[in-house]
Amino acid sequence: MPGVLRTFSNDTICAIATAMSDAGIGIIRVSGPQALSICDTVYLSSKKEHTLLSHEPNTIKFGYICDGEEIIDEVMISFMKAPHSYTMEDVIEINSHGGMLVMNSILNLLLDKGCRLAEPGEFTKRAFLNGRIDLTKAEAVMDIISAQNNFAFESSKGQLQGKLSSKIRSLREKILYEMAFIESALDDPENYDLTGYPEKLKAIVDPMKKEIASLIETADEGKIRKDGIKTVIVGKPNAGKSSLLNALTGDERAIVTDIAGTTRDVIEETVRLGDIVLHVIDTAGIRDTEDIIEKIGVDKAKSKIEEADLILYILDSTNEIDSEDKDIIELCKSKKTIVLLNKNDLSDNIKITEDIIRMHFSDSSNDHLPIIRTSMLKGNGISELKDAISELFFNGDIVPKQEIYITNVRHKDLLNKAFNSLELVLDSISKNLSEDFYTVDLTGAYEALGEILGEEIGDDLVEEIFSKFCMGK
Repeated sequence: MPGVLRTFSNDTICAIATAMSDAGIGIIRVSGPQALSICDTVYLSSKKEHTLLSHEPNTIKFGYICDGEEIIDEVMISFMKAPHSYTMEDVIEINSHGGMLVMNSILNLLLDKGCRLAEPGEFTKRAFLNGRIDLTKAEAVMDIISAQNNFAFESSKGQLQGKLSSKIRSLREKILYEMAFIESALDDPENYDLTGYPEKLKAIVDPMKKEIASLIETADEGKIRKDGIKTVIVGKPNAGKSSLLNALTGDERAIVTDIAGTTRDVIEETVRLGDIVLHVIDTAGIRDTEDIIEKIGVDKAKSKIEEADLILYILDSTNEIDSEDKDIIELCKSKKTIVLLNKNDLSDNIKITEDIIRMHFSDSSNDHLPIIRTSMLKGNGISELKDAISELFFNGDIVPKQEIYITNVRHKDLLNKAFNSLELVLDSISKNLSEDFYTVDLTGAYEALGEILGEEIGDDLVEEIFSKFCMGK
């Protein structure tokens, strides 16, 4: 783990590190003890000489990748010597022309010469196992690659720069000091006095517990900001659900007709409203139906409601609320919901008011139910919808207020473990238990925080985390 150098003495890996597309440049990355010697067998300088073995580190050479006498491509090759590289091993990066054929040709040639194809995330895993980065920074690499909005990007950059790991290391150092003091006092009571120590320990643990709690409190908002809001559009047929999806995406993504029941399956789209990301699911209109296919769509719609972070419940405000609407309202009551009263342009025929909606939601958990009058025909209400979402999830402030947000479920779970262990320490103090009890639970907190960094973690979890990475990273 970090701080302990692990070697891969006979294992040199390679992979394409850029997208497989018709791009101007493609990069093939090679890492391991034989990176230089293997690449030297396929590289010729502009003078048609094998010169990579004399390649100065941190420089770039122009030349050719050749299969025997055949030139595959002209390239630029950079060399980073261990331990001053991404993986802390010898690393070669071959900058070729982009395109699937040329990059695959170079990759296959390297495999023929003795490289092994890298597993997903193996370059970053080697950086972690060789001690260059901790696990929070390794996870941040993938988060940067997959960032969908500015918050996710900035949060991942901060994590890669060590903001989270610095906070965790500081907490661990405080805990370790107290563990060492207790052990020393128990082993050498003549030189270490524990008189009054429980009160001193409480004064140390209390602020640590609050610090961890403040991190945990950012987790739900952090995950929403990073991953987006799972949003489900529900309503009866012809209420305007598909029109709402089209208005949000700015595209004719869903079929809009006057025929009830047109949407029979779920349609999923990612929508950005400023820096808010919505993963929007347009569902079949919820109603009682004898049509087998439509019924499957209705059942899917109900199941999607259970998974949703946000419900956009759209009604045709020119029709009165009926039993089917009441059934939908019951499904929405336990979820964050925004009600959209559509067809507001038909002002002479409005039959549903805000008061009527609030009356039907009166026994729900939606204390401040947003209700927006919309006209999908004229595009009215989308700006108000964005403001309502911001208020529901971010207290009206889209700009993040915290320096560190917890955006990883694994981190949140481990912080909860550490928090609970520190609570047990305080419980032992309040019950006047012996110092041995303090050590047990301090150790539990120390190890839980260590798992966040990857310093107390099993091989299976390491494999699971890095298996989610893209190839070549």
